[in-house]
Parts: sequence; structure tokens; C-alpha cells
Amino acid sequence: MKKTHIAALVFLVIAVAAVITTVYDAETYASFPIAQNNPGKQYHIIGELNPDKPVTETIEDNALIFSFYMFDDKGNESKVVHMGARPQDFEKLDQIVIVGQHAQEAFVASQLLLKCPSKYEEEF
Repeated sequence: MKKTHIAALVFLVIAVAAVITTVYDAETYASFPIAQNNPGKQYHIIGELNPDKPVTETIEDNALIFSFYMFDDKGNESKVVHMGARPQDFEKLDQIVIVGQHAQEAFVASQLLLKCPSKYEEEF
């Protein structure tokens, strides 16, 4: 085989491996029951804050822990725990996207993606 054929074959193998790795590790949008049935797997969950339940910040082992309850887009409710401070104007948000995994009795969010479209709409 020529060196160009070997180089092309190596490039092709690397490209296929990269695509397979990307598809295998892709994060998935889901609901709370799906995350509960698959602990340890990371999901994106879209939902809204439950205003009738408490929003708390506590300090445990020198870490700030923020927790709240939210409904996913299918109406399922779960407690959400996030390591960090409460975002500004959290209670006024229109939508929340959390990224993380379910562990025991709560969804542990590694990221909070906050959506407030009304803030960016034009006033008439």
C-alpha cells in the first residue's frame, strides 16, 4: 500500500471513532421519570419553577447548596439541588433548563440554564 492510502485509512478510522464517541456521549432531553429510572446518566430537563414549594440556600461542608422544586415539560415534579448560589431574579423566570443526573431523592443539576424571554421582548 502507498503511504497516501495508509494515511487516508488512518484518517477515516479516526473520523469514524470521533462520530461514534460523539453520538454515544450525547446528552439527551428527558423528563424526571426517565432520569429517575436511569441514575448516573446525564440529561437536560426543561421545565418551570413550582412557586408553591420552598426555594432554599444552605451551607453544608463549606459549600453553598441551592435547592428548589420544578415541573418538567410533562408536568412531573422533582426537587432540584445545585451547588452554588441562587441566580438573580430566579423566581421571575419563565423557563429553566437543568443539566445533570438523578441521585436518590433529587435531581442534581450541574448547570442551570435560565430562560426569560419576556425580558427581551419589545414593549408596544
